[in-house]
Amino acid sequence: MTNLGDLVVRKSYGGDVTFRIEKIERSVAIIKGTEFRLLADAPLTDLIKVDPDSPNERANTANIRATKSLEWLHRERVEQAERNRAVLNHEWNPQSSSQPEPSYFEVPGKVLHLDGDERYLKKSLDLYERLRVPAHGYFVNESAMAGALQRLLPTIRPEIVVLTGHDGVLKNRPNGNLYHLSSYKNSSHFVDAVGVAREYERNFDTLTIVAGACQSHFEALLQAGANFASSPGRVLIHALDPVYIAAKASFTPIRDTIHIKDVLNNTISGTQGVGGIETRGSYRIGLPKPMDLATLKVVPSM
Repeated sequence: MTNLGDLVVRKSYGGDVTFRIEKIERSVAIIKGTEFRLLADAPLTDLIKVDPDSPNERANTANIRATKSLEWLHRERVEQAERNRAVLNHEWNPQSSSQPEPSYFEVPGKVLHLDGDERYLKKSLDLYERLRVPAHGYFVNESAMAGALQRLLPTIRPEIVVLTGHDGVLKNRPNGNLYHLSSYKNSSHFVDAVGVAREYERNFDTLTIVAGACQSHFEALLQAGANFASSPGRVLIHALDPVYIAAKASFTPIRDTIHIKDVLNNTISGTQGVGGIETRGSYRIGLPKPMDLATLKVVPSM
């Protein structure tokens, strides 16, 4: 017997993905992936309850890749700090000045993250904090994201917008066309939200947009104005893939472009899960370091 909140797998899919039961309507359950951003429905008779402490092989593989992605980001951060010091050492000549070499401060790009899944949002915000990425996160249903952006963008004024939640290709597609928006659970909502964000800021290097979830309509999201989107191969993407891309954008210097191949190869889902276009970073350094960084507010020009 399965109940709300239970972790389950689907017999018809060989138990490949672990879900949580979010809602039960008669004999059908609405289920959300625990590691992958997939929303689905399934007959209760197709579900098998699983032990929360016994993740399946696919989840184990995803967790291993997640750890490697995090290690890659940390390694990038260390190398970047070394490059910053090298640049400052070259530009600052202590022989021509009686002042000591100044220490620099960092201004990474600010993230506005809207998520259609409250649990994933919490995981994402925890990861942003670990990575020292300034982020504002809001739990917003996919269908309400476009309206929420109209209110939030002028207030928060981010350099990076992340729009994600749950999506999926409909099993019984209205017209059978994989490239029609009506064939997806939430891609049309993501497209609308991307359109609002791109209308707010048309420069792709001033506002970086990361959009989509599992099996989303990749081409439509890029056409709407996203810099990075899922899912080129209509595959499942890991819950934290959008966060890794946003973190890389946040800490890539404004004078450099984000190395697309490196970023995508180091996401958990790889190039079948996420794709994108050449985009400049939004990270800056400044000097001298203020006595109290809490009082420093960098306001971007309009």
